[in-house]
Amino acid sequence: MSSSANPISLVGLDHVVFLVDDMKAALAFYQGVLGCQPGYAYPDVGMEQLWCGASLIVLWDTTNPGAHNAIPPVVGGRNVDHVCIACGPLDHDTVRKHLVHHGVQIEREAFHGGARGMGHSFYILDPFGNKIEIKGPPVYPDGRRQTQSQNPKALVLEDIDLRSS
Repeated sequence: MSSSANPISLVGLDHVVFLVDDMKAALAFYQGVLGCQPGYAYPDVGMEQLWCGASLIVLWDTTNPGAHNAIPPVVGGRNVDHVCIACGPLDHDTVRKHLVHHGVQIEREAFHGGARGMGHSFYILDPFGNKIEIKGPPVYPDGRRQTQSQNPKALVLEDIDLRSS
C-alpha cells in the first residue's frame, strides 16, 4: 500500500445496473413488489432508472437495439452490468495516476447522470472482471438535458473524453 493519501473519497453506492430481457416484468417486480419509484428513462438504449431510497436501480433491456453494449458475451452470462460507487470530489489527474500506480486500467470515462445528478465517472474492472463505476459528486444536480422524446422523464446519456480535464 502506498503511503500517499487515497484520492478517492467514498460516499456510498450510487446505483446498480441489472440486465433484463423483459422490461415489463422487471418494472412490475421492482415497482410493484419492491415499491421502487419511477426515475428517468433512456428509451434509445432501453434503460429505465428506478429510485430505491436515495439510490437508483437501473434496468437495462438487452432486447432493445440500443442496448448492444449491455449484451453479455455469452448466453446466460452476467446479468449485472456494473456497480457505481459514489465518491466525494475527485481530482481527475490524481485518480488516473492512483489507478495506474495500482495497475488498474480505466475502461472508460464519462459524464452523465446518477442518483446524485450529472457528474464525472471512471469505469474500471475489479480483479474478478466486475465493472465498477467511480462517480464523483454532481457538477450540477438538476442540469439534465431533456430529449424530444414523448416521455417527459427521458434523458440524454452523454459520454465525453475527460482525459483532457
